[in-house]
Amino acid sequence: MCMSRSCPPSIFCIIPPYMLRGIVEHGSAQQRTAAIETILADQTLRQMRTEAAAHPVPPAPALGGEAEKRRSVYSANNQQTLPGVLAREEGSEPVSDVSVNEAYDGLGATYDLFWDQFSRNSIDDEGQPLSATVHFGRGYNNAFWNGEQMVFGDGDGKIFNRFTIAIDVIGHELAHGVTQDEVGLRYSLQPGALNESLSDVFGSLVKQYHLGQTAEQADWLIGAGLFTDQVQGAALRSMKAPGTAYDDPVLGKDPQPAHMDNFVRTFEDNGGVHINSGIPNRAFYLAAVALGGNAWEKAGHIWYETLRDSQLRANTGFLRFAGLTVRNARRLFGQGSDEQRAVASAWAQVGLRVAL
Repeated sequence: MCMSRSCPPSIFCIIPPYMLRGIVEHGSAQQRTAAIETILADQTLRQMRTEAAAHPVPPAPALGGEAEKRRSVYSANNQQTLPGVLAREEGSEPVSDVSVNEAYDGLGATYDLFWDQFSRNSIDDEGQPLSATVHFGRGYNNAFWNGEQMVFGDGDGKIFNRFTIAIDVIGHELAHGVTQDEVGLRYSLQPGALNESLSDVFGSLVKQYHLGQTAEQADWLIGAGLFTDQVQGAALRSMKAPGTAYDDPVLGKDPQPAHMDNFVRTFEDNGGVHINSGIPNRAFYLAAVALGGNAWEKAGHIWYETLRDSQLRANTGFLRFAGLTVRNARRLFGQGSDEQRAVASAWAQVGLRVAL
């Protein structure tokens, strides 16, 4: 599937390469083996995605805009085959496999946020069926969106739990599909960091909407529950306080900056896409908390409309994106409105100043 203006032949993984590298360098023999196997699998999957992009398959027929969830969850049965064996489909009762049920519920929660709050009918806004595969590989330490479906590993049980455990991870990965459909932000440097940030924003909103939390009540953590109790950390990332999510002897310290003064220039991680996403993440958090109430109602709406803005380009950087959010806040709520000022102030607090 690729309906975007610029579709990168990539997979979008929740675990960044620098975290897996830390395990290889500092983990036990068992942990290193699992991390290396995950890295190799990711490299193969990316190559397969590149080859598939060179021979695109025609998109499935649209469903006429009908608002109807269509979920299918498969099990790879610890093999590396996709999609695997069908384990649960739309409308069927829960099964005995907790990973299947968590994936099914996470797909539904993501659909519900986008439909209920943004009137978006699935990933492509045309009712695209939502598909996921669980139990991918053995001890596979990742979850990813491959352009067509979600895939979840079981984790190694030492550092990572099963990857279906965090509903915001499911929302994060499916949001990559939404971004891919709308604009296809280039997956490198600042556009790539925006791509990751947008997935964190909507992943967090999926969790908040599902739990009925206000911006003040939310923990603003991405992937809480993924770490086992052997890890010194709360989550993969913190939108509230980038750089504080974990500090562990094996994984190292969370490298995310919270301000442009500390922007990380690197060739690793596609130019820091999982690292520098902390800057726009914190801007969204600051805007949402300043506006109060439910984050999806104002800040989320502004960010969603910006994602759909015709002025958003595949190579858009932080400053241009910030300007578009301020413009969309004005369009939605009025020139000089509290909403517009809150968004501009949020960006200014992370070092990006935009005129009203």
